[in-house]
Amino acid sequence: MGGKNPVIVSKFADLEKAANGVMKAAFGYGGQKCSACSRVYVQKEISEKFVTKLVEKTKNLKIGLPWEKDVFLGPIINEAAKKKFEDASKLARQDGKILTGGNTLQDSQYENGIYVEPTIVSDLPENHKLLKEELFLPFLCIEEYEDFDDAISIANDTQYGLTAGIFSQNKEQLEKFFNKIQAGVVYANREASATTAALVSIQPFVGWKSSGSTGKGAGGENYLQQFMRTQTQTRCD
Repeated sequence: MGGKNPVIVSKFADLEKAANGVMKAAFGYGGQKCSACSRVYVQKEISEKFVTKLVEKTKNLKIGLPWEKDVFLGPIINEAAKKKFEDASKLARQDGKILTGGNTLQDSQYENGIYVEPTIVSDLPENHKLLKEELFLPFLCIEEYEDFDDAISIANDTQYGLTAGIFSQNKEQLEKFFNKIQAGVVYANREASATTAALVSIQPFVGWKSSGSTGKGAGGENYLQQFMRTQTQTRCD
């Protein structure tokens, strides 16, 4: 069901950790997983530094056969995904700015599969289609914000609610994020991957809004009840 999962990067963030966490969450598995990061909201005063780091790391990712040790990004799943990627890239060029990527790879080394460049887009209009629709592709949209409360509101402005992340060393911001963000699985300052890779036996996995159906997470305390039946018994003596 996806999540159009957001990450908020504040001026109090460790930008190296933030860039690593966002890059891994957005482009791991080619973005073809429900918890992949697809939106980033970065505070305006540190936006340039963060984006520079993120774009540089993304450009250095190795694309190729997924069983090769140094490859980070393998092929996308099928022709339908390719068309969706090409349509999204065209729309990004038309309405925003592609910072890196946006192309399908055609070299002979990519003949056995469909390979695309991990793509980062900025300067899209508010409520643009690419900020709203789930793509399941290595495609990341970045927007700037000034006020932290606004960042949370914008992050929540979606029909989905699966995962979300934040990078900040400010305890008040972290508390506000955990209390206000509308998502079932949330992470703070997770460099390994900003929005993905919950371990269900330790971190119950659950989606809100259109990212779930019951609000009861896999591996959580209420989950077992979904596999049980209720029986009402009436005995008259």
